[in-house]
Amino acid sequence: MPLNALRPEVLAKLANIQLIIFDIDGVMTDGKLYFSASGDTLKGFNAKDGLGLKMLMQSGIEVAIITGRTSAIVAQRAKELGIEQVYQGQKNKVIAYDDCQQHFKLAAEHIAYMGDDINDIPVMRKVGLSIAPANAQYEVQEIADYTCKVSGGDGAVREVCDMILKTQDKWQQAIEAYGN
Repeated sequence: MPLNALRPEVLAKLANIQLIIFDIDGVMTDGKLYFSASGDTLKGFNAKDGLGLKMLMQSGIEVAIITGRTSAIVAQRAKELGIEQVYQGQKNKVIAYDDCQQHFKLAAEHIAYMGDDINDIPVMRKVGLSIAPANAQYEVQEIADYTCKVSGGDGAVREVCDMILKTQDKWQQAIEAYGN
């Protein structure tokens, strides 16, 4: 998305982000849970989202995960991407958010959160920038500062990563790191 298409208040908030926290199901994935005959749960992650997350972290933007479910798949994906702050099994996501905020020692205006369902709303109300994928619940889209053009699992995370990098003039440096 061209930055000039964003509302000025969203651009101002993007410029201040030093940490972005993501939900998993419906944000980093399409929200579908696949169960194997042996009882394993499978999720699909978007490779483009993964590259966007790596570019963010290499550009000095911190990334964390807060999710209500617990899954070895999430731990594996976070490790693969280099995301160290991972909170799984969080029924009350605000408790995890408060811990994460203290860990990074950041004021709320420097933190963004991307969620897709009603259990994300309490954290979305606490951060400087709240974001929803295109397929988020209506109530989530209503309170989000920005709703992505694409759905969770289909590049919504990448859309946000790119917007942050471009707003903070870190885009060119981020892509050059992969071009050399």
